[in-house]
Formats: sequence, C-alpha cells, structure tokens
Amino acid sequence: MASVNGFEPRIVAFLCRWCSYAGADLAGTSRLKYPPNIIPIRVPCSGRVDPQWVLEAFERGADGVFIGGCHPGDCHYVSGNYKTRRRVVLLKKLLPQLGIEPERLRLEWISATEGQRFAQVVTEFVRELKELGPIVAGGDALRVTRDGQVQIER
Repeated sequence: MASVNGFEPRIVAFLCRWCSYAGADLAGTSRLKYPPNIIPIRVPCSGRVDPQWVLEAFERGADGVFIGGCHPGDCHYVSGNYKTRRRVVLLKKLLPQLGIEPERLRLEWISATEGQRFAQVVTEFVRELKELGPIVAGGDALRVTRDGQVQIER
C-alpha cells in the first residue's frame, strides 16, 4: 500500500531466531496482514546485533531499523536482550548527531507465540516512518569505515 506521497520505507529487521523471528514466522503462517516493508535478518540473539550493523543499514539506505528480541528474563542466552537494550539507548543518543531521528530505530520484545503482536508492531513502525518521511541529513552522508568508525561526509 503506497502512502499519499508515494514514500514506502525500507526497514532492516534484525530478529532473534528463538523469539522474534519465530513470531514473524507465526504471523506469516497465520496469514496475518502487515506491510511488506521489512527485510528480515535472523540473528542467533538480539544481543549479537552489532551497533555498526545498525549504522550500516542506515548508510545503505534503510529508512528504519527494527530489532526484535526475547522478552527480558526469557533470553536463551541469559542476558543478550539486556545488552541489546543498553546498545539501543546509546545508538538513539548517537543518531541525532548523524542527522537521523532516533525514532527510526525501534526495539521490541516479541515472543515466538506473538505473531499478532509482530504484525501490529511492524504496521505501527511503517506508519511512523511514513509520517517521518525519507531520511534527510542536511546533505550529509553517513559512512562507516572498515574499522567501525562513523564519518559524516559533507
């Protein structure tokens, strides 16, 4: 479904294989409707999502990045989702300095049995990104070097 101005956001979604990816799979097998804007990437744990991957997703043209993990206390790797929560807080502080609204990064806890919730969250995120529109960083370009350094090219 195209938005009024024709903008359709691209979302890179890092999904924990144990919970959020299974929740996405349940949404699909249950034939629940949600926008097809996400590019799912299955990771062993949300705690394995390197902040550099988030920055690279934005660098390569993502309009939003979604990270889905197990509910706190339910992580198959004990504390991976707590690590993720700390990283997302730091990333949300960094993004405005790069000309990217922090709302473009979303973290959600979704279990394997929450297919309906997955569909709802993705639908909400797509709607929010449509309201924000495409990323405009004042003409600056975000670049992540091979050694993980973030550079802004003017």
